[in-house]
This record gives sequence, C-alpha cells and structure tokens, in this order.
Amino acid sequence: MATEFATRFSHVKPQDTAFESGGLRDFFVYRDLGIAAATHGKVVAQLVRANQPPEQGTGWHRHEADFHIVIMLKGWARFMYGEQETLVEAGDCVHQAPGIAHYLFDYSPDMEYLEIVSPANFESIDVEAPCAVPAPTPWRTANV
Repeated sequence: MATEFATRFSHVKPQDTAFESGGLRDFFVYRDLGIAAATHGKVVAQLVRANQPPEQGTGWHRHEADFHIVIMLKGWARFMYGEQETLVEAGDCVHQAPGIAHYLFDYSPDMEYLEIVSPANFESIDVEAPCAVPAPTPWRTANV
C-alpha cells in the first residue's frame, strides 16, 4: 500500500475541534473527529448535536454510502425508516442499511449522536415519501 493512502493515527480531544454549523443540516451542529483526514476520506466520524427545534426535519432521503451507523449519546430522536417509526434513545445504535429511505423528524433539545459513515463524502439524495410523518414535539421554552 502506498504511504500516501495509508491510514494515519488520530487522537482528537474535545478541545481540539469545536461544534460548527455548515454541515448537512442547518438545525444541527457538527464536530469533526479527524477520521476523514486520517483515512483519506474512507470514513467520516462526527458528533452531531441539536442546535434548533425540529420544524421540518430532514425530509425523506437516502444516502449513497456503504456503511452508516448512528450511536445516540444523549437525548433521543425519532426517525422514520421506510414506514417504521423508530425511537432512538441514549445508548442505542442504529445501522442504516445502504439506500434505506429515512426521515429524522423529531429530537430532544439535548440530542447528540456519533455518526460513522463510509465513504466520508457520502451523498444525501431526496426521495419520495413512502408514508406520512408524525408531527415533532414542540420544545418547551423558558418564561423570560
């Protein structure tokens, strides 16, 4: 294997990378864990955190990816996988099979998950809705 394509050792501490906007969804913030750079784009690992209340959700889509898992670290999220509503809570791990139509439509204010996908530059493709999607749970706001 050529040296320029060998994966590299990577150790990212919490203070090394910040949560940033500009990722796939504007209502989430993302923290890069350095894996895409270390694997030359073979895999991406990132933390995803709720940044705004759910309004429209992600919409129905699928990913062009060989491998995709979500490990819920904090809070919860409700997904539709095809016609199946799925509650994913802290400690749960979901393997999103390649090409599965899904919709993240609701999540808690403290939602944070680890997402690992291969390849790192996976595509998200809008698809037709296979079914209706429940309404999100409104976030409670503090009285100011």
